[in-house]
Amino acid sequence: MTALPVITPDMSEEDMDRMLTNAVTASNFLKAISHEGRLMILCHLVSGEKSVSELEALLSTRQAAVSQQLSRLRLEGLVTPRRDGKTIYYRLADDRPRKMLELVYELFCKDD
Repeated sequence: MTALPVITPDMSEEDMDRMLTNAVTASNFLKAISHEGRLMILCHLVSGEKSVSELEALLSTRQAAVSQQLSRLRLEGLVTPRRDGKTIYYRLADDRPRKMLELVYELFCKDD
């Protein structure tokens, strides 16, 4: 595991700028997953690619609401779309959401 950075009085401006950039990136990621609908979409996509209509059924939510949440996840680079005819499928863009979901599970869902 990587050691957390420590802010010190002698930290260079370049290191502070890098830390701020990383904080902005992390904050945007956390905002993107802070909605229960988006979080549930990511949970479903961990098991593999799903169409918008599959997600609609799994979430018992209207297509417009699912599409709105997918749009935000796509904007943040967390999911990637693929079109097959009229059907659009989504998958996780990388391993960040999976790692985050494992942490959320460990913190909030796993029995002691």
